[in-house]
Amino acid sequence: MLWSFHPRIVAVMAGGMGLSLVAIFGVIWFRLPDDARETFSWFQRLTLLAFFGAVLWILYRLATLRVTAYDDRLRVRNVFKSYTLPWTEVSALRFRPGDAWLQLFDADGNRLGILAVQTAEGARASRAAKELAAVAREHGAGPRQTPGT
Repeated sequence: MLWSFHPRIVAVMAGGMGLSLVAIFGVIWFRLPDDARETFSWFQRLTLLAFFGAVLWILYRLATLRVTAYDDRLRVRNVFKSYTLPWTEVSALRFRPGDAWLQLFDADGNRLGILAVQTAEGARASRAAKELAAVAREHGAGPRQTPGT
């Protein structure tokens, strides 16, 4: 691994929300009278647990956003999907004022948001974007020239 970055603010927020949800729903459930808890069918209980689990999973993924540079590739972990791109497939990285997060453009012109580097981190994110761009250039990322142009 050459370089790695993850947002602190988002991780703290997601962790705090997850702990708060567990505490609040735990207190509510155990404060309910026994006869009130017994009115929930097994299907309703499973539905509540599935919803609760889905929310906690999304918060976990938010807390573990990351971008990691290796000698031969770039690994991006976003909320719902992770990407691995060889450096030759990375044509540009952009983090302009007003952008919510770092934008990666691949060799086909597709845009991928790198959620780990976001404006909520302020100057730390700006430094990270510059550092990642330098690592990318050192490892062959950049626009491709077609022969004869």
